[in-house]
Amino acid sequence: MKNHKTLGVDNLTRQTKIIDRGRVADTFWTRFKGLMGVRQLVPGDGLLITASNNIHTHFMAIPLDVFYVNPAQVVVGLDIALTPWRIGWPRRGAYYVIETPVGTIAHTGSRVGDQLKLWIETTMATQRSAN
Repeated sequence: MKNHKTLGVDNLTRQTKIIDRGRVADTFWTRFKGLMGVRQLVPGDGLLITASNNIHTHFMAIPLDVFYVNPAQVVVGLDIALTPWRIGWPRRGAYYVIETPVGTIAHTGSRVGDQLKLWIETTMATQRSAN
């Protein structure tokens, strides 16, 4: 059995939903891999990277809107349409980085100082074996 985590992120300040079916990168491997290999992110999708205050988009195929969030879940920085092969500057106080499809920041009206609510649902998934 394997834990499957589904991420949701709400912007409480703007009363908008940022992510409703995202992923969580909270292990060495999931943080290392991030969204490498992903060819498309649809609205409502995204990735939460824990224990991080910056990212890079090396080996990425798509640009991203990026939220930098402190432990109190307040936005401390934003990158709009960060293109592949770039480095997002470290944001002082950030503990989470949230990668979303381009257009998410504009669509949700998100700004530095906004209060977010991150929620993670964990379910146990059984892995089938081929016989």
